[in-house]
Amino acid sequence: MTALNFIRVAAACPVTRVADVRANVDNIKKCIDEAVDQKVKLIVFPELSITSYTCADLFLQKVLLDESEAGVKTICEYSKGKDLLIAVGAPLYAQTNVYNCAYLIFEGKVLGIVPKQYIPNYEEFYERRWFTSGQGVLNQLVTLSFQKDVPFGTDLLFQSGVCQFGFEICEDLWSVVPPSSYLSLHGAQVIGNLSASNEVVSKSDYRRSLVESQSAKCMGSYIYAGAGTGESSTDVVFGGEMLIAENGNLVKQNTRFQRTNEIVTSIIDLDRLNLQRIKNISFREATSIAPYAIRHVTFRFNDMAYGKFDRTVDKHPFVPSDLKQRELRCSEIFNIQSAALAKRMEHTGMKKAVIGISGGLDSTLALLVIVKTFDMLGYDHKDIVTVTLPGFGTTDRTYQNAVSLCKKLETDFREVSIVAACLQHFKDIGHDPAIHDVTYENVQARERTQILMDIANKEGGLVIGTGDLSEMALGWSTYNGDHMSMYAVNCSVPKTLVRYLVRYVAEEETNAEIAAILIDVLDTPVTPELLPKSSEGKISQKTEDIVGPYELHDFFLYYFVRNAFAPAKILFLAKQAFSDTYDEATIRKWLQMFIKRFFAMQFKRSAIPDGPKVGTVSLSPRGDWRMPSDASRQLWMDEL
Repeated sequence: MTALNFIRVAAACPVTRVADVRANVDNIKKCIDEAVDQKVKLIVFPELSITSYTCADLFLQKVLLDESEAGVKTICEYSKGKDLLIAVGAPLYAQTNVYNCAYLIFEGKVLGIVPKQYIPNYEEFYERRWFTSGQGVLNQLVTLSFQKDVPFGTDLLFQSGVCQFGFEICEDLWSVVPPSSYLSLHGAQVIGNLSASNEVVSKSDYRRSLVESQSAKCMGSYIYAGAGTGESSTDVVFGGEMLIAENGNLVKQNTRFQRTNEIVTSIIDLDRLNLQRIKNISFREATSIAPYAIRHVTFRFNDMAYGKFDRTVDKHPFVPSDLKQRELRCSEIFNIQSAALAKRMEHTGMKKAVIGISGGLDSTLALLVIVKTFDMLGYDHKDIVTVTLPGFGTTDRTYQNAVSLCKKLETDFREVSIVAACLQHFKDIGHDPAIHDVTYENVQARERTQILMDIANKEGGLVIGTGDLSEMALGWSTYNGDHMSMYAVNCSVPKTLVRYLVRYVAEEETNAEIAAILIDVLDTPVTPELLPKSSEGKISQKTEDIVGPYELHDFFLYYFVRNAFAPAKILFLAKQAFSDTYDEATIRKWLQMFIKRFFAMQFKRSAIPDGPKVGTVSLSPRGDWRMPSDASRQLWMDEL
């Protein structure tokens, strides 16, 4: 079974008193206790947290330096039996210099000491008065009063099993090339920053953007721990900001200006970070530019327990949960689709588009994209040939929605029944129309596509495909039927997002009459309408009854393709996300279905038409997803 590879990390801000080492150590110990209770494996404290950051010329006093080292020793002794890597800030007197350092402590021992490289000496900062830069401190050892030969330098990376940790201090992050960039290239997935950044107007916004950006560039997790309100307020104030980011996303932050001991924790997904780095060629190639070799300091966590799984797992990873962000996302995608189609129309010199309209979500979205494109290009809506192709399963609701929408949009609306042609075809191939099998269904899909292609030839237009990303993933299309078109505008839009795009157009980009039709389309069950309707004239064939809920399949697709997760991990995450919706047996059943269909239907994806990529997941054989059509699924099925 695949390991889940989660780890809980923490940023801490203990109450400090300036130059009162014993009081500071007591509060650091209290934070450590809380971290242990929460199953934290790494806790990052602020810069110079043992002494406090604002000691000024007291950093040149032997009394404070000696007491600081005694404080480090106390924390070392306190760390025994706690299975926790502790990053605490304190000065180091070595080789007639004083360095601003991060001490890495585990199970009663200082594993290593990392000095600050970039010493700020501008505006309110004047650290060079006391501290020496750690730049160039490589491959060195120092001796403390209680421990000999401690690794010392900026070339240290701390490793337990698959977890690799690197550390930098405050201003290091503000530099042009932060040390964490090189540490990440050498393998560190988690970076700790021991900081003492003061508060001025808007500085917090800038700090957060730095942390998010660095975690994105390093494809890692970044833990930022800032000094708190206990620091001296002689000239500046510190707010104790704590931030935890993962691959560009801020996953946890505190409220600044707290006056009590505080820690914030989050579960980090190491697999997500590692697999992103594997995929990113630029990251791999950049490893050769790291300017110095790294010393690996190894240690071993007793276990990788992370306590209660409180990491947020979004049910709908393709759909932003924030309303404003979702509207912006929908607007951007709608514009990408329209810009792509406009380019194809201009390139071909064609001024007509042909589309089959069923009254369902996908064809509705594709039609809306065509309308926006024609408006952009100044083309007449009458050159949009909309064709409804009623068959054996067409219901009044979908039919009326299709007719009403096409007429309200003032397109060239046509109706071509496929019933007679299909019955003739059944006769030609010797198929009994009373047998409602795959032949019965696919004859209808291919007949519709043939009619659309022939109308396009006759009118000098392009057939615009309507199939979406979720259908491509599952192979839920008829090969050389609805699988085929001359340009596919929905090809990288997942089904869960199609719904929001149609709603966005209804609310933001059209009039009330058209919006009313779109809302009813949204309320209609997803169906191919290839089987005869019920005796009451209702839809008898619902796609999600056959292949499973699209919200589950989109979840599986995101984590399978975007993050390359193993099925066991996808199952675990799905159970967390959908705990209030589906039981484990249901999730497992549809995940097995997803894997079977995803592998079996690659041959369809290998022959799909052109279409624009709009998000981070695409299955184009010319771009993001290249897979043999005859690859075995057995390894993936074995995990379930």
